[in-house]
Amino acid sequence: MPHSTNKELILGIMVGTTGISLLLLWYHKVRKPRITVNLPKFLSLGNTFDSMTLQNETYNGQGTAAIFQGRQLQILEKLNELLTNMEELKNEIRVLKEAIPKLEEYIHGELRGKTTTHKISPQHRARKRKLATVRSSRTSNSSEEAESEGGYITANTDTEEQSFPVPQALNTHVEELNLDVLLLKADNLRSNESSKMESFELLCDHKEKFRDEIEFIWRFVRAYGDMCELSTNIQEKKHYANIGKTLGEKAITRAPMNGHCHLWYAVLCGCVAEFEGLQNKINYGYRFKEHLDKAIQFLPEEPYLYYLKGRYCYTVSKLSWIEKKMSATLFGKIPSSTVQEALQHFLKVEELHPGFSKSNYMFLAKCYRDLEQVDKAAKFCNLAVLLPCVTKEDKDAQKEVTKISSSLKRL
Repeated sequence: MPHSTNKELILGIMVGTTGISLLLLWYHKVRKPRITVNLPKFLSLGNTFDSMTLQNETYNGQGTAAIFQGRQLQILEKLNELLTNMEELKNEIRVLKEAIPKLEEYIHGELRGKTTTHKISPQHRARKRKLATVRSSRTSNSSEEAESEGGYITANTDTEEQSFPVPQALNTHVEELNLDVLLLKADNLRSNESSKMESFELLCDHKEKFRDEIEFIWRFVRAYGDMCELSTNIQEKKHYANIGKTLGEKAITRAPMNGHCHLWYAVLCGCVAEFEGLQNKINYGYRFKEHLDKAIQFLPEEPYLYYLKGRYCYTVSKLSWIEKKMSATLFGKIPSSTVQEALQHFLKVEELHPGFSKSNYMFLAKCYRDLEQVDKAAKFCNLAVLLPCVTKEDKDAQKEVTKISSSLKRL
């Protein structure tokens, strides 16, 4: 679909919305004077029926306002759906364009008898090796409630795959550890990117024993966030994110003064929001900020919190008109922040922990570029390049740094 056609379609929808709004405003202006003019006559009659009529007029006015707000929300949702579909269509066209040059090579390979192998995520391969001798049969009823990995009742959805791990059977010989040793071991394993899954499995093996220990619970929430990040399958990501969020809710209920509980609950809310529509994304965004602020209150020296707050502020500063309008319609207020505010949080990270991460340097460079401070933006691009790429986030940050560096040359 041509870009000009997109603009005309969106402009048409906006004009239609404006027309409806003006019509309703005219209706209110016509109705309200009538009530004012007729009021002395009602009072002079001294009849109780008159007061009931006035109440009905007020109620009708409120009802009209509610209907107007509802229609506004419907229009915004339809507009957002339209924009999303357009983006998906553009992505599909791009993928098709990339695939066409490879089609001839693929056909020749098939004719020569070559077979293509189905790519399996590292998580699937690791689980298949671990579960080959210990997997027990499971029911296939997707709507039936089942005990989740976190040890809490959840409902399987029709979209959930039946290949998710069964933590109860990850290891046939579980080493008995006391809580302090277990937590230390889990933390040490998690410090290495390649061992995060092992840390998760270790916690799974001990969840029945320590499921009511708050220090165990928030680490388990964190581990589910790690698994969501590591997974390459969308359904797996949703699975880990939803269970982690449920555990996080238990953690903040049990320990409302524990900063780690609020931190990782906020992170899991962010994970869940990735797979939601615009309305739920905004809802989870408010929840994310609320618990992030609480975590900062209890852990004022934790640099990761300021990094997350900086990312939140930067994202809010870039919200589109449709996102701001939807937020105002749903919650009566528009989230507001600036690039300058985001910058202060990223600088706080560097103050507390110099060289904290490649991503923090990348966002510092972004902020300074947006503020047209080219020299400082280039400085943090150079610092980002010096840090090694260890995690997926590091690799993504490196790609973004390359783009920023290219944009700086044009300023």
